[in-house]
Amino acid sequence: MWSRESFVDAVRKHDAAVAKRGVEVWVGSEPTFTDRLDLGAEWQSTALGGGKEARAQTLSCELWRQMAGSVMLRSLGRRYPGEDEPRWNFGLYRRRDGVRIWDGPLDPMLAPDANQYTTALDVWAAALVDAFVACGWTARTTLAPDSLGHRVSLWIEADATESLDFDLHAPSSGACIDLPRIHEVSACQAILGCIAQSAQACGLPTLVIGGESPPVDDTVELTTITPDPAVIEINTAPSANATEFLQRSLVIYAAATLEGLSPYRLYFNGAIADSGGGGQITLGGRSPLASPFVSEPRLLSRLVRFLNRHPSLSYLYSHDFVGSSGQSARADERGTSAVDELVLALDLLDREPNPTPELQWKTLAPFLCDASGNNHRAEINIEKLWNPFLPGRGQMGLVEFRALRMQHTPERATALACLLRALAAMLATARYELPLIDWGRELHQRFALPFYLEQDLQAVLDALAKAGLGLDPAIEDVLRREEFRRWADVSLPGSTLELRRALEFWPLLGDAASPEQGGTSRLVDSSTKRVELRLRPDDDDVAGDWREWEASVRGVVLPWRSEHDEHGELRVYALRYRSFAPFAGLHPSLGAQTPIKLALRHPTRGLERTIVLHEWKPGNEPYPGLPDDLADAAARRSERIEVLEGMPDQSTMADDESRQRQIARGLGEYCFDLRYLG
Repeated sequence: MWSRESFVDAVRKHDAAVAKRGVEVWVGSEPTFTDRLDLGAEWQSTALGGGKEARAQTLSCELWRQMAGSVMLRSLGRRYPGEDEPRWNFGLYRRRDGVRIWDGPLDPMLAPDANQYTTALDVWAAALVDAFVACGWTARTTLAPDSLGHRVSLWIEADATESLDFDLHAPSSGACIDLPRIHEVSACQAILGCIAQSAQACGLPTLVIGGESPPVDDTVELTTITPDPAVIEINTAPSANATEFLQRSLVIYAAATLEGLSPYRLYFNGAIADSGGGGQITLGGRSPLASPFVSEPRLLSRLVRFLNRHPSLSYLYSHDFVGSSGQSARADERGTSAVDELVLALDLLDREPNPTPELQWKTLAPFLCDASGNNHRAEINIEKLWNPFLPGRGQMGLVEFRALRMQHTPERATALACLLRALAAMLATARYELPLIDWGRELHQRFALPFYLEQDLQAVLDALAKAGLGLDPAIEDVLRREEFRRWADVSLPGSTLELRRALEFWPLLGDAASPEQGGTSRLVDSSTKRVELRLRPDDDDVAGDWREWEASVRGVVLPWRSEHDEHGELRVYALRYRSFAPFAGLHPSLGAQTPIKLALRHPTRGLERTIVLHEWKPGNEPYPGLPDDLADAAARRSERIEVLEGMPDQSTMADDESRQRQIARGLGEYCFDLRYLG
């Protein structure tokens, strides 16, 4: 088992290994947190409302205390279709060298007991003009267009034809200044210095800095706290290495915990889900041109090939909503024709002696998208790589990996960052020309099962080790933790039956491009569930007769698959069923099929067991509330499994030709789809 000390040491070793390859890979993330005990709409489905903004303010203040030298900003947030105003956006802006970037009055959030604003706006506007002029700039003050404040116009150069306009006004919380769009970091820091100097000269007790977000480069960093449906999202400043990423993550997770916010949610029946937001990780460089995807022009196409051949990177750490219409669609989930065209696209890209980042983007963007052409919902999101149609944000040399749920711990998030950085370093410095695989139905059958995803992950780790970029055992241990999908273990004579929640590929209801589906969330049919069964021997089963256990459901014998893992031989198979009847969904004539009765029979020993899998508390009694913690959730999951002596009653099941056709259609190589039996 890993410890905090061994994990930190492992991360440092990883950084050294990547640095040794001469590849610079910066890493950023977007951790999302929720109040898992609050059933209000703002913590279940909507972005705004309730006390979410106040909670975000408290969280921002705690992060400000942890991030020395920061200035608090209240910049304009994103505005989505159907929203009247931009979302709130709290930012922490600071220099990377540790030098304080701000010596002016604090934001009222940070100084709630400060005296009220008493200085006239025209006095402060004049002082700001004086500060700008003292720096060698040309400035003047006028009444703002709405007459509620003053506008200070600044010319950086005397002969400039365009000015930067700063709006000063005094809301109830105190004086406020709105920043214009500033393009240069050096100019922004000088401007902040002038604002701080003028505010101090006027004796302003507090100051709100709003308007546009400030510019960033490798000398400064910006972390923002914003709302998203059901969560508060923290867009972290990028880290130069995994060690810095770990330290940053530790601070953020600890601050969220203090505010009572969680990186996961627990359902009434004990099931575990992520926070409800995402856990995306972004790779790039200290600048767009320093990005490994720009400096190593073969990296992206090699990465596309590698992820195609290793579905574990798409599904093992994913959120619940995966598939062609999900939040992180794979390029090959759009069918064989899309795969064929992608093969040609990669081949043509390989013929280019030195493909530019714009050519890479133009070539691969049509394939790295979902079924409606949305690049943002792709597993490999390159909309900020070198996209000329996304002003200000499109040409940053960034690649975002979206097939990641919000991780429960900062160590788990860091382990994934190490995994992706190691892959980028390997593929940037070594040829990788293996062809794409058209997985067909196998992609959503074989790789819906955690067992096969875990085996594929091992192949990924082996490839890294062979390339000299292997991850330390402490990191690998964290990557293999599986409490997210673990249901329970059932003890049988001579063996153990392990049950895990497998993946399900929920279909989108309606047209992805329709107004109803075009927002930040989509309506899907989530009524289908899949459970993986693993049967493995106990250590004392020297005779090996555990292999004789026969499993059946509704009279249908399941064809166990014989497999091996690091623990030895085992049997694997899965069940698929409808867990509830949705108010809107596919197959309206099909009702709920729970509870599932799994019959186990050992003919040699004369043993018979019935394992009943409940979606809810047996007896359908109400739960007293949401689970208190992970242990309580695990107990509720275990409670949903009943082990009974004997076999279930199957006498009413007619064995006619129609039923045999239904069985044949539902009985797959990896899974028995009970929905075919009705």
